[in-house]
Amino acid sequence: MNTEVNPNTGTLKGAWDDYISRIKSGDMGALPGVLGLIALCIVFGVMSDVFLTPGNFANLLTQAASVTVIAMGLVFVLLLGEIDLSAGYASGVCGAVLVILITNHGYPWWIALAVSIVVGAILGYTIGTLVSRLGIPSFVVTLAAFLMFQGLLLLLAGEGGTIRIEDPTILAVQNNNLSPLLSWAFFVAVSAIYVLIGLARINSRRKAGLKSELKKLWAIKTISLLTIGVGAVWALNLERSNNPDLVSLKGTPYVVPVILALLVGGTFVLSRTAYGRHIYAVGGNAEAARRAGINVKNIRTSAFVICSAFAAIAGMLFASRQNSISPTTGGSSTLLYAVGAAVIGGTSLFGGKGKMRDAVLGGLVVAVIDNGMGLLGYAAGIKFIVTGAVLLISAGVDAISRRGATTS
Repeated sequence: MNTEVNPNTGTLKGAWDDYISRIKSGDMGALPGVLGLIALCIVFGVMSDVFLTPGNFANLLTQAASVTVIAMGLVFVLLLGEIDLSAGYASGVCGAVLVILITNHGYPWWIALAVSIVVGAILGYTIGTLVSRLGIPSFVVTLAAFLMFQGLLLLLAGEGGTIRIEDPTILAVQNNNLSPLLSWAFFVAVSAIYVLIGLARINSRRKAGLKSELKKLWAIKTISLLTIGVGAVWALNLERSNNPDLVSLKGTPYVVPVILALLVGGTFVLSRTAYGRHIYAVGGNAEAARRAGINVKNIRTSAFVICSAFAAIAGMLFASRQNSISPTTGGSSTLLYAVGAAVIGGTSLFGGKGKMRDAVLGGLVVAVIDNGMGLLGYAAGIKFIVTGAVLLISAGVDAISRRGATTS
């Protein structure tokens, strides 16, 4: 029996060799998305004098927010190997409910937001029930829902076609910023929590005798991430206004903590709860999950509920950014961008593989393409072609990776 031990085990070189072997076996994770984002930023930064300015950086974050939140919800559905084509217009319907309750009926923003999320959950439950209980393919159900939600949004918007919102709290989410001091305080607090949780996780796994990430490797990754964070906060704290004496624009947009909170919450659910493990189990092999005692139907239904609830939050972000809701809210290319964001970030279309961070990474890639090509003066048709090509390449990489994993 071969008892030879790899001398690099437990070292940085060993961790690097293990990472390379995972890539060769098809487990690329978020690597294509990260490399793509870096390449796009370099290209657009060279070709445009505006792209790398602090003002455009802040605009990128707010521009990507709504699509990113929809993509976060789609991750739950995609992990099961399903699809939700109605998520875009679901955000529009829920956003319309929010705006109507505030503008036409005078409800406080928090009640209106809660009701809109409940409406989203009901829409998702209906879709999930049709898929899981009746066995109708999710493509067919959500395509029908896409058309129905579009019609419902037209009815809610009424003859005027646009419903304005003037609630200061809702409008502030996409249009106001934390002060520079609060931006740094927020960053320090989040960084401290991240570091403490990471160290606690490593120590608890070692005490339990489980395999844990090499502490040196974790330190390198953490320092790199925090360095990027410092650079981002520094850039956002620079003056972005063309006339600072009249209006000053400094600090982190309010929407950034919102996205971060959703990212942390979703990541916790998927990686730290039994429900999250059941999601991956059903996506990896539904029959095996059923035999293991997992209620596959309930898991499928709940994933669509979560997806539509995230879409409702995205509807609030649309209303905040546009100062209104219209029949086109959540339509056009919104859904395609959201699905593209999740897949480009690393979530598999075949189910069983993906993380919440994939939606954030992919959302940034999609926003960079749209923003950068807009600054360079390219027509909308060219943007769609390029975004579609990036999505196709990402899906191709996913398919090739999956094939490599099954043959290795």
